[in-house]
Amino acid sequence: MQILSSLSALLQSVPAGGRATLEAILESIRSLFAGDRETRRGVAFSVAVIALSAKMAKADGVVSQREIAAFQQILEIPPAELRNVFRLYDIAKGDVAGFEFYAARLQALCREENGDCEILTDVLDGLFHIAKADGLVHEHELAFLAEVAKHFGLTDREFARLSNRHILGPDNPYAVLGISPDAPREEARARYLTLARENHPDRLSARGVPDEFMFIANERMKAINEAYHAITSRDAA
Repeated sequence: MQILSSLSALLQSVPAGGRATLEAILESIRSLFAGDRETRRGVAFSVAVIALSAKMAKADGVVSQREIAAFQQILEIPPAELRNVFRLYDIAKGDVAGFEFYAARLQALCREENGDCEILTDVLDGLFHIAKADGLVHEHELAFLAEVAKHFGLTDREFARLSNRHILGPDNPYAVLGISPDAPREEARARYLTLARENHPDRLSARGVPDEFMFIANERMKAINEAYHAITSRDAA
């Protein structure tokens, strides 16, 4: 739990009872972990999921117990870090700065390092997992996620693929693979193999996502595998 344990050091720079901001926390990430790129990316990812989850809850106006459980699934929060994680959550929820500012800063931080911002798609995956935990993605949540995606630099098509997997996936396996329902079996298999290769947990880890967040990669692969199985089962019927 190295990454979440690093939140303790991060929050030590925030005075208890003082007025903390997401901007100050981002600057602390830069300075505290300046010599450790891997930890810096992992902490930035952790803070992104926590802070944007808080902003999404504020936009939607409702936080269900299922959403809280989904939040904890992604972060696998050890008991010793619960206080730090939820303190950061409250800071983000109460910060006057909008989510747009934070999303844009996070994307800028990502580009400054190596220009590889695939990790931002992983953040969105986590947010979708939380949003749909109560059975559906509400209108305000979807609008929030679409705006975050824009600030992260995703195209409308890229966001549509992502949202389709989460929203249409259980009932439309073709949407998960991003192919037409009348696509030939060979195309379905080729697309499946491409997605399986691109979304393997090992590849996610290579992008700098810490082990604590492998839940996202495993859920993504589970959806891809189930979709392909459903399609091939229909073809065989």
